[in-house]
Amino acid sequence: MLWLSRTTHQPHRDNNMKVSALLIICLCLILGTLGKPQFPEQEKDPKFWNTFAQRTLKNALTLQNLNRNKAKNLILFLGDGMGVPTVTAARILKGQLNGEGGEETVLEMDKFPFVSLAKTYNTNAQVPDSAGTATAYLCGVKANEGTVGVSAAAVRSQCNTTKGNEVTSILRWAKDAGKSVGIVTTTRVNHATPSAAYAHSVDRDWYSDNEMPAEALQDGCRDIARQLFENIPNIDVIMGGGRKYMFPKNVSDVEYPNVAKHSGTRKDGRNLVQEWRDRMETQKGHYVWNKKQLLSLNPNNVDYLLGLFEPGDLTYDLERNTDTDPSLTEMVEVAIKILRKNPSGFYLLVEGGRIDHGHHEGKAKQALHEAVEMDRAIGRADLMTSTHDTMTVVTADHSHMFNFGGYTPRGNIIFGLAPMLSDVDQKPFTSILYGNGPGYKTINGVRENVSTIDYQDNNYQAQAAVPLNTETHGGEDVAVFAKGPLAHLLHGVHEQNYIPT
Repeated sequence: MLWLSRTTHQPHRDNNMKVSALLIICLCLILGTLGKPQFPEQEKDPKFWNTFAQRTLKNALTLQNLNRNKAKNLILFLGDGMGVPTVTAARILKGQLNGEGGEETVLEMDKFPFVSLAKTYNTNAQVPDSAGTATAYLCGVKANEGTVGVSAAAVRSQCNTTKGNEVTSILRWAKDAGKSVGIVTTTRVNHATPSAAYAHSVDRDWYSDNEMPAEALQDGCRDIARQLFENIPNIDVIMGGGRKYMFPKNVSDVEYPNVAKHSGTRKDGRNLVQEWRDRMETQKGHYVWNKKQLLSLNPNNVDYLLGLFEPGDLTYDLERNTDTDPSLTEMVEVAIKILRKNPSGFYLLVEGGRIDHGHHEGKAKQALHEAVEMDRAIGRADLMTSTHDTMTVVTADHSHMFNFGGYTPRGNIIFGLAPMLSDVDQKPFTSILYGNGPGYKTINGVRENVSTIDYQDNNYQAQAAVPLNTETHGGEDVAVFAKGPLAHLLHGVHEQNYIPT
């Protein structure tokens, strides 16, 4: 970090900065002691903790009666980039949003009785990407980074390595078993995570034919948007973003008609949305592109739903227009109401995809609010299903170079400062930091003084140790939370491809 710099400064300026920073820290500490206690009074009594532990043990003993039912329904919640530090920070944020200290808060996923770890590496990468990992936890096969729905024998961007190396997903397995299936995401519906459920592509970036090299098209490879409608043509529910990849090039977007970057991208002239509507016209199929249209539907009269709410990814939840854009929770509720009508059951893939995007941009506040919203969706799904016949799994594809620390006191605002100055450059620092990313910033050759800026802004980029335009993934294992029939089989430490098996 640049606070190790030996650069010489003007004494009076340096002293002023030190005094200013010290005053800020002291004020934070004084306010903390003058306000509510830093922890509940009852926690001083050992009996509190003993009783708490005994109650937890009693609940744990009930897990000896394993749920060996056969699952009728399966829901997979995938927090893209939701490593363990993100889960912990989201827990604290959820509590603080409810006026609590945060640490003692219980996430919906925390309530799941079984937790394991998944090893996330790709076949050719120690630190993975979302495409290779999606192929693992959806198709049961580890794969190369940048590829979806193909084995490791396929080479990224080489179209001629596709044929013969295709692997199918649990979504297809469920459909073939007579179940209804759905995909709900906050990213483009043809992004890395959802695309592994239906596509076979040696390049995750082939969103439409516009993004494909001429050679690949000549060799017969198809773009991912096209595969969404052709590979498994009767996916019951599809919701997310990605409108522009479905329409002919330069066709204006319905929501942003005067914004060129949101216009259609397809070179083949096909209108995939209209083709879908024509095909589903007599099958209770409905296409929607805004919240009002979505929530006005009567799920009992809908068998197939295509909802594309943005030209690209959906907006961050903190920036979402609550009048026009549905939340992840709202999309999940509608999806379950449609899918559960099938007496044979359903499979639903739900992705909180923009957790990952927030981290890549160094915007921890955006990322953590996305994680909290996904937890709300998990809670809504819990109210609509039963552990008797529904298995629910919550996991991540990979982690990020995100963490928080600095010996912060109990109840410290998760986006706040650590209660100390650096003993090297005598400047304050936020608890949340990144190992690398766009938050690396210096002023006159030294680390920026965060007390001079609004570090609680929605788009504040937390300081990073190494400068990169985009923060990277992390390589550690990710948690797998499970409940419902046979959830106990998700235990210990496993390869990520074990999840859909």
